[in-house]
Amino acid sequence: MENQFRPQGFSILPPVVKNLLIINFVFYLATIAFDYVWHIDLAQYLGLHYIGASDFRPYQFVTYMFMHGSFAHIFFNMFALWMFGNSIENTWGPKRFLIFYMVCGIGAGLIQELVQYIQLSDIQNYDNVNLGGRIISVDDYLNMLTTVGASGAVYGILLAFGMMWPDSRIYIYFAIPIKAKYFVIIYGLLELFMGFNSVDNVAHFAHVGGMLWGLLLILYWRHKDNGWTPKFNIKRNKNNSFNDRPKSDWDYNKDRADDERRTNQILDKIGKGGYSSLTEEEKEFLFKQSKKS
Repeated sequence: MENQFRPQGFSILPPVVKNLLIINFVFYLATIAFDYVWHIDLAQYLGLHYIGASDFRPYQFVTYMFMHGSFAHIFFNMFALWMFGNSIENTWGPKRFLIFYMVCGIGAGLIQELVQYIQLSDIQNYDNVNLGGRIISVDDYLNMLTTVGASGAVYGILLAFGMMWPDSRIYIYFAIPIKAKYFVIIYGLLELFMGFNSVDNVAHFAHVGGMLWGLLLILYWRHKDNGWTPKFNIKRNKNNSFNDRPKSDWDYNKDRADDERRTNQILDKIGKGGYSSLTEEEKEFLFKQSKKS
């Protein structure tokens, strides 16, 4: 049976993903309303400014994640959050998923600030900046460097999904199948390349930063969850080797989520072709799952 990923519907979204979707869209609508009614640009206050700019505030490391520059920007970020975050939160639970999301988002902002600091290390030696015939002060220029969007956190989510279900198939543009592990590697390398070579307004290093912080946090959690070895109840298997520890919460939750996903796929197959369309292995798997419940 082909292993492919199909996101579930909004009605069964776990709480953190659902509330993140709602909050992001509320912020986006508020941005439009404030600009239309009061001519106030919320991104000027809530977007992440360069750390050396006069408009920089520490709280912007959090608020910038909920600001977006266009409908396409928020749509694709939220679509990815819904598509990949659903399974991850159901596996990890709300608390761990929220911690992961925030760490990746804040970490992405820190990486973006570090890259900008390196790029602008000499600008403090000047009073003005020439923007193609338009001369502005250095402070005004630094205040123009504003980062917005949940992309850093979303790229961390993408990395987590690729590590947890590496062989699941993702359909690019709903047509081109690719395994999640290759999808993550390609996107990570592409963002790194674009960071060094692109001249657009996309914070590519923030995307890479979100994946980097996500990787570090996952490795830390895996070490923390799997690193404990019990001092009793050690059993030998047939090969005379030790089963030296019980299954961790990480492994247990992941196995349970995998079983639920596969059960849903088998039930979909029954709905389309009847019980007789199942293989013997699929029938045996379904029987074992029914005994568990």
